[in-house]
Amino acid sequence: MKKISYLLIVFNLILILMNKSFAQVNKDNSDNTLLIDLKYGRVVIEMLPEVAPNHVERIKTLVKQKFYDGISFHRVIDGFMAQTGDPTGTGMGGSKLPDLRAEFSDEPHIRGAVSMARASEPNSANSQFFIVTHDSRFLDRQYTVWGRVVKGMEFVDKIKKGIGRDGRVDAPDIMIKVRLASDFDTKKPKTL
Repeated sequence: MKKISYLLIVFNLILILMNKSFAQVNKDNSDNTLLIDLKYGRVVIEMLPEVAPNHVERIKTLVKQKFYDGISFHRVIDGFMAQTGDPTGTGMGGSKLPDLRAEFSDEPHIRGAVSMARASEPNSANSQFFIVTHDSRFLDRQYTVWGRVVKGMEFVDKIKKGIGRDGRVDAPDIMIKVRLASDFDTKKPKTL
């Protein structure tokens, strides 16, 4: 009976230590967690700095400037993706920062992948990005995946769809607020 009691104590101690480790990993990852508030709900994106460090750094820089607040999903193609990040809403705009060199990887363009939009030149990504709503593996190694939606894809699915092949949206939905999870004080309610 004593052996079982000791085993239970050891087992409980291991669980406590594991929970502390998981909590620390979660806390440490808050700087690589992006929160996008839509009118439908919050989308949570895990950014992948080990895959696309320069693109993740660009997103963080723009988020800290509140660049993405109020920007529309100007191009949404049903069964493919939802694109945003253009302050002009035309698909032709970007930030004042220089364009980025591509960071192509083996990360797949599957449902929930977040990838950088660009012009025909591979090294032309700036501020626009898209969220893949249906597996689109034909984009692999041609666009830079920098994140993945880990919560809230049901809200991405509700974003107003565009018309025609280019997916141009009339009266588009917007990103109300975009923040890094690390920007929140854990003692205060986590609201944007």
